[in-house]
Order: sequence, then C-alpha cells, then structure tokens
Amino acid sequence: MNKYVKQLKEGLLDNNPTLVQLLGMCPTLATTTSISNAIGMGLAATVVLICSNLFISLLRKFIPKQVRIAAYIVIVSGFVTAVELLMRAYFYSLYQSLGLFIPLIVVNCIILARAEAFASKNKPLPSIVDGVAMGLGFTFALCVLAFVRELLGAGTVFGFAIPGYSENPMVIFVLPAGAFITLGIVIAVVQKIRNAVADKAHLKAVEETRKSVSKAENREEASV
Repeated sequence: MNKYVKQLKEGLLDNNPTLVQLLGMCPTLATTTSISNAIGMGLAATVVLICSNLFISLLRKFIPKQVRIAAYIVIVSGFVTAVELLMRAYFYSLYQSLGLFIPLIVVNCIILARAEAFASKNKPLPSIVDGVAMGLGFTFALCVLAFVRELLGAGTVFGFAIPGYSENPMVIFVLPAGAFITLGIVIAVVQKIRNAVADKAHLKAVEETRKSVSKAENREEASV
C-alpha cells in the first residue's frame, strides 16, 4: 500500500509530469484558458493513461521490442478514439472547446513516456496506479494554470464573473504569451517549494548526524 501511496505522491507533487518533468507542454499551454477546459483535457488524458498503461502492461511480453513504439501508438490511439467519441456524444460543447487537442493525446509525451518507462516493465496494478498518479498530476497542473489564467485574464472562475474585476481584466493572460508567463511563474514557485523542502530535509539530516556524532564522542569520553 505504501508503494502505491508513494506513486500517487510522485505523480501529483514530487515528479509531476508537467511542472517537474515538463512534458505535455502543447496541451498545457493551449487548453488552460478556462478551468472547465483544463479539467476536461486532464480527465481525458487520465482515462487514456490508465487504459493504455493497463493494456501495454498486459501485452508487454508479447510486443516485439523492434515495434514497441508503433504498438504503443496503436493502443493509445484506440483509447483516444473511444474517449473522443464519448466526448462528442455526451460533452459536445467541451469537445468543441478542446478541438484538435483531443486526438493529439495520441502523441502526448506523458502517455508515451509512461508506456515506455513504466507500463512496459511492470505488472498491471502498478501500471494502473501509475496512470492514475500521472493523470491526476497532469490534471492538477492544468487546473492551477487555468485558474490563474482565467481569473487574471477573463476575471472569472468556472465562468462566474468576479465583481469589480471582470469588467477590466488583464487580457494578456488568456493569450498565448500569458500561457508562457503563467507557466514560467508556476514552475518557478514549484521549484522554490521543492528546493525549500530539500534544504529542510538536508538540514535535518545534518543535525541528526551532528547529534549522533556528539553522543558517540560523549560515550567515548565517559568510557575514558
């Protein structure tokens, strides 16, 4: 159980596919103009990640190494087509908003990277958990960026106007330039937090080492 909790933590925070690994930048920059688009894109990619990881893990011993990438793309494209048809049938407005970026999930670096690095080398259950972790991490990153961009660029949150601000928002944040600015700021904040946590852990380890050395010296002096 601890192993799976660690996988979820890595996908969401420690090894986030977007904010740490910097994968999937194209949909990240293009679909985060609103929170609803970000959630739709993130959940679609998560479903494809989970299903493709499961099938690739089940077939990992039967896929020849020479054609593994082509096989991964065929598997992923099948699930992307299914997700696209479902969205077109039941969430048509969201499907129209996301447009071309739904079929482009086929070549999303996150999905192909997890297929190659994890699903092709692990059993089905860990592969499913990895898909859930990385998918939720991707969705979380999209939602953070979309929240900032929608709030500052449109003066709305989930489409609801912010009184006193929505009349004159900073429109640059819903433009392509705003996507790069927001992404850079969010990545810088995340990196600052990660560095602070690492420094704290390092200082704690140094302090524990110092205490253990001090105790050892005290024991030696007492024995003398």
